[in-house]
Amino acid sequence: MFRVPNDITALFESQLVLDNIPANQWIYFHKWLRYYLDFCAKYSLQPNDTRHYVAFNDKLRSKGQAEEQCRQARRAMAIYYRSVGAIRQSAANKPVQRDAGDQVNVTSKEAHQVLAARAFTTTPALTPIAGKTGGLANEELKSTGASWVELYVRLEAAIKVRHYSIKTWQAYRHWLTAIQTFTKSKDPRSLTMDDVKGFLSFLAVEKHVAASSQNQAFNALLFLFKNILEKDFGKVEGVVRAKRRAYIPVVFSRGEVDQVIRQLEYPYDLIAKLLYGCGLRLFECLKLRVQDLNFDMKIITIHDGKGQKDRTLPMPDTLLTALHDQVTNVVQQYEQDLLAGYAGTFLPTALGDKYKNAAKELVWQWLFPAKMLTLIPGTKEYRRYHLHETHVQKAIKLAVRKSRVTKRASAHTFRHSFASHLLQANYDIRTIQELLGHSDLKTTMIYTHTVQSVTIKQAKSPLDFVSG
Repeated sequence: MFRVPNDITALFESQLVLDNIPANQWIYFHKWLRYYLDFCAKYSLQPNDTRHYVAFNDKLRSKGQAEEQCRQARRAMAIYYRSVGAIRQSAANKPVQRDAGDQVNVTSKEAHQVLAARAFTTTPALTPIAGKTGGLANEELKSTGASWVELYVRLEAAIKVRHYSIKTWQAYRHWLTAIQTFTKSKDPRSLTMDDVKGFLSFLAVEKHVAASSQNQAFNALLFLFKNILEKDFGKVEGVVRAKRRAYIPVVFSRGEVDQVIRQLEYPYDLIAKLLYGCGLRLFECLKLRVQDLNFDMKIITIHDGKGQKDRTLPMPDTLLTALHDQVTNVVQQYEQDLLAGYAGTFLPTALGDKYKNAAKELVWQWLFPAKMLTLIPGTKEYRRYHLHETHVQKAIKLAVRKSRVTKRASAHTFRHSFASHLLQANYDIRTIQELLGHSDLKTTMIYTHTVQSVTIKQAKSPLDFVSG
């Protein structure tokens, strides 16, 4: 089988990350890439020419490959073409350094926009940033076209060391890619505060991003300078700031909550009831494990919520029976998996290394397990993950449409409705803050705009005044 050059593999994997391809599917995408390059080598075709994919696709069909496999192969090739496309757009292409025996003539140059680093699964080995120590200190810094691959690797490692969420990693990686494009891949060692100011102003003036997006970009660059480049960030003055607008969340009425839930099938209806009944974020609900339900005390414990914070919530009385039934279903699935010899569930951080059998214990099983087992790349182990959030989001979107509720609603709307309805029932704002897990009371105060005031100072229209 054809051996893919290391630089092509690195760019291909980086594009897999950018396209949000699950890590457990990478093995299949690599397989299609090897098959395609082997096909091109066999018939003396240029793999960078997209016209040759038609012949490759015909070859797959002649071999009896299923339509689903052909679709996956097409997606893999599209990712490959995007990778080499970025390479070919760079000036002054040079030959790839190939191992002896490689047959395919592929050209390469550092892409104008280096693709993201490896998947958020393993901790990479760190090396000093080139130029800080050793003989590279006097190396001339490139004004364009420099490699940022090491920066992505370091960013991933720094985030993992601090136990930040994968969503933080994805957001910071996005802004790192954006400023790399903005600076035309100048050497990261030469980044200055002028680049930061120019980039933030560019986001506001040219891209018209929201204030929250500009602030997120600011935080990502602050993290980059402080923890990766080890430079002083300084004061950001003279930057055009995106205008912050008052945001009022979309809220269901109590009747609309019931309308939407009636359109949901199992297990999405139970998930929606927990989102509304407990004010959970979607990822908090899907990450619930069997041990997080305390039926005796009627308490649900949220572990590692937003900001790595834990909290407890009252278990709705109307859901006691449904939650008992859900645990029973989980136990049945769990016992079947054990009989089939699966390797257990996925555990947080390094818990699986410390407690070897914890993954197969009932208490660690997901309350909403995925329908399919996941094959761990590089092993023959199958583990079960929780239900994917996109499945829930699509189900709720469809339910909103079917219910004819004329609001731009999502899974998070149930959480907004939870807070608004408690406030409407005269719960104090501090209690609602604790239930929602907000660090700042200002965040919770937004819900005061979603309910009608019932105080004596309630605003009144002049038309409603009694005439004399």
